[in-house]
Amino acid sequence: MATKKAASLAELVREHEGEIETEWLGLLKTRGGLQTGRIKEAELQTQCRNFLAVLKAALGKAGADVSNAAYAPVRELLNELSRSRALQGFSPSETASFVFSLKQALFNTLSRTKGIDAAELAETTWAITQLLDELGLYTMEVFQKSREEVIVRQQREIAELSTPVIKLWQGVLAVPLIGTLDSARTQVVMENLLQTIVDQAADIAIIDITGVPTVDTLTAQHLIKTVSAARLMGADCIISGIRPQIAQTMVHLGVELNVISKATLADALAVALRRIGRAVVAIKPAARDAAEPGQQA
Repeated sequence: MATKKAASLAELVREHEGEIETEWLGLLKTRGGLQTGRIKEAELQTQCRNFLAVLKAALGKAGADVSNAAYAPVRELLNELSRSRALQGFSPSETASFVFSLKQALFNTLSRTKGIDAAELAETTWAITQLLDELGLYTMEVFQKSREEVIVRQQREIAELSTPVIKLWQGVLAVPLIGTLDSARTQVVMENLLQTIVDQAADIAIIDITGVPTVDTLTAQHLIKTVSAARLMGADCIISGIRPQIAQTMVHLGVELNVISKATLADALAVALRRIGRAVVAIKPAARDAAEPGQQA
């Protein structure tokens, strides 16, 4: 059964819903809810109206007990709102203000309501504070989880984009690596490389580490795993981009790749072409058939 303070809060929202909505929307606009341009006033007004409608229904059924099943529509609406704002690039404070701004609108409406004694005013004020604090925290939890999901997805997409497999020649592939090579990225590199080896029927894969800042024992292990997996698919590997600093580090650490390595991608490509029976030769420029305009032949 709803307590007296919860019943007063439910009655307050039911009797002054339009007034609360207007003041709440005004507060959101004053606090910059529309300045980013990510949301239109009509959309914001619809969100406020819908939230007050489901909140009014929940208050009538379960009072201020947010854990009650009657608050499922409220949580669902906040869930959808938080996720959409996370995808739209809203900040945490901008998202939280949607719920917390309602406090002031409810407080102001309560203070203007006649016939309320001091005790009932205090109880209802405390009920508003507890209710909106819980809903605000729930909103932030969903928002944070949604942002983390977005970040993880973006990291995965960036990793895939930053590890392309390029066809240099018929049967010759190249994988230019840039940045740190960790376990997750090694898995992406390995999957992309192995699939491309199958699709292109490649014989040789060049792994270029020119853009890898440092090569430690862990990085070397990742490279070895990639090379071993490629060999199991029937393709030999060549490591290119070994700089003097990286060579010294690997010698100091006692790391042996057990694979042909070259200083540049061009050198590695030359080795690859020789292995498949190809060669790049210089040719003479074609003789000009006629003099260029303005010049004698």
